[in-house]
Amino acid sequence: MTASRVLERLDELYAIGGGPGANRVGGSAGEDRAHELAAAWMEEAGLAVEVDPAGNLIGRTSDPAVLTGSHLDSVPQGGRFDGALGVVAAIEAVERVGRGAVVAFRSEETGCIGSNAFVAAGPLPSFFLELHVEQGPVLERLDAPLGLVTGVVGIVRGERIFEGPGGHAGTVPMADRGDALVAAAEYVLHARAAARGIEDAVATIGRVEVEPGFGNVIPSRVRLSVDARAPDAERLDCLVAELGLEPTFRLEPVEMAREPRDALRGSLEARGIPVVELASGAGHDAAVLAAAGVPTGMLFVRSLNGGVSHTPEEESSPEDVALAVEVLADALRRLFVSSSRQRSRL
Repeated sequence: MTASRVLERLDELYAIGGGPGANRVGGSAGEDRAHELAAAWMEEAGLAVEVDPAGNLIGRTSDPAVLTGSHLDSVPQGGRFDGALGVVAAIEAVERVGRGAVVAFRSEETGCIGSNAFVAAGPLPSFFLELHVEQGPVLERLDAPLGLVTGVVGIVRGERIFEGPGGHAGTVPMADRGDALVAAAEYVLHARAAARGIEDAVATIGRVEVEPGFGNVIPSRVRLSVDARAPDAERLDCLVAELGLEPTFRLEPVEMAREPRDALRGSLEARGIPVVELASGAGHDAAVLAAAGVPTGMLFVRSLNGGVSHTPEEESSPEDVALAVEVLADALRRLFVSSSRQRSRL
């Protein structure tokens, strides 16, 4: 089996927006075009296609109890595989199995908008599986094509604002300054130290806005964006306290459920693939469904080039992609068998 059709469809999605990279930001015409393409592929696969009130695209067979998919939006100048692989592979897997349902959630990169609306509206599926590229270097370092996700870290986002008296860059003595940018810089170093002091926690200052932003004026106001992540609620709460954050966004850490994890594990083992377990440091739609009580499993595909993602340099091999689709389809079959056994015992 080759991954030719999957890769061809990924190329079609990647071409939207004209580059460089993927340009399908949530809510844009690019994301709309991607959903139009995916809807046509779902129909080609024989699925009944609908769009829910939040704009999520869903394709169903007559037995849709197991849902699989991901998102089609991207960051600006993003990678070929992030999100899109999970949707295209889901269409392929469900077509092969002849059972299940496929979803393309809206606006994952801007806060899992589509998946949050989906779980709020209900009804929820019996299981959810998400295939995604790792977006990190672990699997490449271990020479492992696929990884079994154990859980998704919790994420808190917020802002810190620092203010001080502005002034002329040449006339205010250094001893008399209360430079807001200096205070912000000290906080950046504090954030790094705080995250290093908590096992497996990370903190990122991804945006700095300096006012008035002129070369010969002492900064009087600085706004920092802060992204804090940790594998469990206790460590996440500790990091948030250390950083003095008032969250504007919070996604709780979640574990993947036993049954879908076992289905993925069994599929890996049946093919002689070493089972590498790892947590996801990135947020995913899978975390939203898991937090809503849907038994959820997640499979990672090895990211190459050192695991780089959210850039045009993002890469996974055709061989790994083909193998991932096989494992996903087999896991779907296993979950349907398990679900049938449960129903027969009732």
